[in-house]
Amino acid sequence: THAMQHPSGSDAQPAIGLVGAMAIGIGGMVGGGIFAVLGEAVSLAHGGTVIAFLVAGAIALATSYSYAHLSVHYPSPGGTVAYIDAAFGADLATGSINLLLWLSYLVTIALYATAFGSYALTFFHGAHPSWLRHTLVSAAIVVPLAINLFNADIISRAETLIVLLKLLLLAVVITAGFPHIHASHFAASTWGSGLTVVAAGMVIFVAYEGFELIANAAQDVERPEHTLPRAFYGSVLLVIVLYCLVAAVTVGTVSEAEITAAKDYALAAAARPTMGNLGFTMVAVSALLATFSAINATIYGNARLGYRLARDRELPQLLQRKVWNEPVSGVLVVGMFSLLIANLIDLTAIAILASAGFLLIFAITNAAAGRLSAEIGCRRWLPVLACTACSIALLVLLRESYRSDAKALWIFLAFVVFSGLFEWFYARQLARPLRLDTPD
Repeated sequence: THAMQHPSGSDAQPAIGLVGAMAIGIGGMVGGGIFAVLGEAVSLAHGGTVIAFLVAGAIALATSYSYAHLSVHYPSPGGTVAYIDAAFGADLATGSINLLLWLSYLVTIALYATAFGSYALTFFHGAHPSWLRHTLVSAAIVVPLAINLFNADIISRAETLIVLLKLLLLAVVITAGFPHIHASHFAASTWGSGLTVVAAGMVIFVAYEGFELIANAAQDVERPEHTLPRAFYGSVLLVIVLYCLVAAVTVGTVSEAEITAAKDYALAAAARPTMGNLGFTMVAVSALLATFSAINATIYGNARLGYRLARDRELPQLLQRKVWNEPVSGVLVVGMFSLLIANLIDLTAIAILASAGFLLIFAITNAAAGRLSAEIGCRRWLPVLACTACSIALLVLLRESYRSDAKALWIFLAFVVFSGLFEWFYARQLARPLRLDTPD
């Protein structure tokens, strides 16, 4: 998740223009998410997959309004954490939400690693033993973990190139596939209920969450009052169009049976009808690059989020320890928990967990914007509407989860309860002070 990599300092000259800020948002969204969750969306929404992506995108766009105004008035590398603190103060609830954000990024790493494993398996012929899948999924976390410990810049230097490669490849898949779309694949009879289509959009909502990372680089943006809103809205709108086109080509060119069989690597399967095995391999290689770089960046960023929370006495001080000027303990802890999630929970449940976590966090961030509306100069009804939309979407997702995969629901509720209990026990019972007002 790319913008988590952009450290800010008050002494640094602003260097990020509109294109750079939009690249952060687009890179954060078109990370490993679309490769991981496209098959999930199609398996739920079928012919209504494009509508599912539109619904999820509309909620992301409404939420970006809150982030645009908050980031201009509270420029901080802390991003979401800083906004929730500014609106509601440092207390048990906000501390719990900040911890839930840290946990949600762990789940996102697991999601990318699971997708990496699924695409990597396509290069192995014949039956795939379970140990091979677990080995590939684990390698997708362990290798970036080692990179972060010894040289965190290796992948980040190639990040812009990887983002361009992903966008170029998606453009090729769309261009090649569009003339071969079968309109019958979008028949309303295949959609299921309207609630199912909305639920599908919420399951794959994690593919949109990366836009919020523009906020982490707000201190480094030129003319932030002009650049940040345009970067948020522009990146989300562009990705909505991109995702809808990808969904249209996938549903329109690949049969239902093929998508079901290739659910975990649906984007590669979508390239095969028009581009043959070469197209399949190109997409699979791109997916490996995309998910690997997204894992690397998210480990890097979440270790630093853990460092901040440990500094503010919300996580154990173990995560604050640095070696070679890097939060080594944080990197190791992030990697260990991500490995457990990726190897113990299936892809559908991981996608639901990640999307539910970010919908809850975005609902609270929208509530923060509504509370601070007079100060940040936004129209209060828009954040309130976005907060309501996120809350309803979360309820729809949890209902769908209870109906189809109750395990994911209970794990999500366990995460929420754990965040509250941990914050209460660690920060209060151990007589830890409230968060320190130290600079970012």
